[in-house]
Order: sequence, then C-alpha cells, then structure tokens
Amino acid sequence: MGILDGKAAVVTGAGRGVGKGHCMHLVKNGASVVVNDILLEEAEKVVEELKAMGGNAIASNADISSREGCEGLIQQCCDAFGKIDILVNNAGIVRDKTMLKLEDSDFELVWKIHVMGTFWCSQTAARKMVEQKSGGSIINTTSGAHFGSFGQTNYSAAKGAIASMTYTWAMELAKHGIRVNAIGPLATTHMSATFSDADKMPYFPPENNGPIVCWLCSEEANFVSGQIFGTGGDRISHMVQPHYGKTLIMPGGWDVENIQKQFKTQMQGEFGAFGMLGKPYPFHGGVHPPANDD
Repeated sequence: MGILDGKAAVVTGAGRGVGKGHCMHLVKNGASVVVNDILLEEAEKVVEELKAMGGNAIASNADISSREGCEGLIQQCCDAFGKIDILVNNAGIVRDKTMLKLEDSDFELVWKIHVMGTFWCSQTAARKMVEQKSGGSIINTTSGAHFGSFGQTNYSAAKGAIASMTYTWAMELAKHGIRVNAIGPLATTHMSATFSDADKMPYFPPENNGPIVCWLCSEEANFVSGQIFGTGGDRISHMVQPHYGKTLIMPGGWDVENIQKQFKTQMQGEFGAFGMLGKPYPFHGGVHPPANDD
C-alpha cells in the first residue's frame, strides 16, 4: 500500500530532471500520473519508465504558457483517471540577463510560464477539486532566487510571485479541503547547467526532491499548508515566510531629523546575509558611482 493509492496527479515540466523524479516517486507511492512536457517525446519516455515500474501514467504535451493549454491538461487528467487530486507545478524556463540588459521578451516568457502557467493550472485544478468535493493538494515550485539572485530579475520575480500565491491560495482554498505548499528544489538539471559557475557545483540528484512532494500530497500532511520547503540534496529546510524584523517607534510619527539621528545606529546592524547565496551584506561602506577619471 502506498500513501497515495488511488490518487490522480498532474506534473508539469516532467519530461526530465526534477519533474521526472516527482513522477517516479508519485507512481511508486500509488498515484496515477499525467506526465506533462512541451517535448512530447520526453514525456512519452518517462511514461514508458513508469509503466515498466507497474505504474499508471499518460503523456501530455499541453502548452502551459496558455490558459487553453492548462485547462486542456487538467481535463486530460480527469478524462483519463476520472478526477484530479494532485497538481505539481514544476515547469520552468530561464532567460538570464542582468537588469540593464534584460529585454521585454525575456521577462514576458519567464513570467508567462512560471507565474501564469502556475496560476492557470492551479485555478483549473482547484475548480475541479471543489466540484469533486474531495479536497486535494497543489505543490508549487519556487526558489531561493526570490531572495535575490544576480542576473535573474525575471526568474527571481517569478519565483517571488509563486511564493506569494502559495500563501494566498492556502488561505483561500482551505475551506474546500485543498492544501497548497511549495518547494524550492536543489538539483543538477539541464536548466541549472545555464547558471554561472554551474560547473563548479557538486552533483545533486533531481529525484531527491520527490519524496517530500509525495508526503506533502498525502493525508499524513493534512496539517501542512501555506508552507515552503527547500528540498533536494540531504535537506528539508523550512523557508520561513517573510516577516517584519526590528521596528523603530516614534510617537507622533517620524521626521527626517529623527531618522538621521536614529536610523544608522539602530538599523545598520540588522542588515545581514543578502541574496540567494546568503553572502554577508556588501553595502556597509556605501554604494557609490564609478570614479570619474577625467
């Protein structure tokens, strides 16, 4: 008996890498799976592997960069398996450039696949789950990049949006028995190979992210919603929701003079690790324009 016996799942971007690993673990734990990837041949290869394991799976090349594609994908699951219980929004793309060089097309493509694709798939799946009156689980994919990641304005913005949607949907959908969580996976994949210094990083098996996804989708995790976890490698790390830190109070409100007196001495020491890699705060000495050599 698996912890997901009888469940029907959709995994986007599942033709390889992290998504493929999710599918393997979902099937191993009893779920039937729609393997979605824009590259149909890759999705079909995964389906053959899942069937060889004794699993129940079908392939889909629905394009999640459109509402029509997302709606068709969720309907495909319902047609094949009679329902949808689990949605794993895994599909993603990168177009890395620094902000000064970033073009609109680079931003729009990343935003459409990550944010709009996650929204369209989730809204459609949630509506089906509400109709079914059986609850369900949505797992989104964010990243530590939303803490700030050099050269990834579009990607970090998208992952920040997905984190915020996760918190919001968890509140909105709880009354329907639908839980919403997210992971920030650590994995060596074709997408991570595009990152700077990728060749210097150790190898992280993509499939190591799958077990926590399966558990979060099970009834054992019925108390977990609105949470984000860093996964992969050897870790499961709770990514704490943004919250207010040190707060200064001035009765009657602040003016510039009091800010000048208080801010540096009271606040500068609070500026700690900065960005996805958690490097020491780099701006204590100030941020200055380049020296003029003329």
